[in-house]
Parts: sequence; C-alpha cells; structure tokens
Amino acid sequence: MYTERHTVSVTTASDGSATAYTEVLSGKIYGIRYVKGDFADGVDFTITLEATGETLWTQSDVNASVSKYPAVQVNKTDGVAAVSGVDPVLDRIIASLDRVKILIASGGNAKTGTFHVMVG
Repeated sequence: MYTERHTVSVTTASDGSATAYTEVLSGKIYGIRYVKGDFADGVDFTITLEATGETLWTQSDVNASVSKYPAVQVNKTDGVAAVSGVDPVLDRIIASLDRVKILIASGGNAKTGTFHVMVG
C-alpha cells in the first residue's frame, strides 16, 4: 500500500480562528496528526471533507500534539448497520478528489499548528 502525507500549517487570525485546506486528494484517510506549535491551550478543531462534509475529527480543548484515526460504521446492502457480535464494523473514510478542511477556533491571536493527513 502506498501512503501519502499531506501537511498543512495553519495560522490563526486575531480572533483565534482559521480555515485551511489540504490539496485535492483521493484515497482512504488513515490518520491525522496534529503537531502543536504555539496554538493556545484549549484550541478547538473541526476537520471535514470539503465536498461531502463528512466529519473526520472534531474535538474541543486540545492542549498537546495528538494523532487520530477516523473511521465510520459500515452498513449492509439493506442499509442496516453492520455489526460483528455487538461491535460495529468500521472502515476508513474515503476521499475522492476532495480536500480536507481544517477549521480552528480558540487558537489564540496569530498562532500556528501543523496537521499531517495520511491518505492511502
């Protein structure tokens, strides 16, 4: 399997907000790594696919570098959620000629952080 890393450095405005995007990508989203720069403690993230709006990661009050591995529950052909025993069956979220949209809130005035999006 070939995996690509898309790196996005994000700088906030004076109100602590920012919007940034990866380049257009296609494949399964395997992980997102946030590397704390000098964003204020308590920064909030909303990370989605731009075209579809599918949520990859939302979290409030982040204080340190962290990695997340987004997945969604799959369904059977009749639309019913797939389960294995009592556990949901999960798979990676797929981007198809889409960009990852990174929204920042409460990041502090002119502060930066970096996101690494792994796609395969």
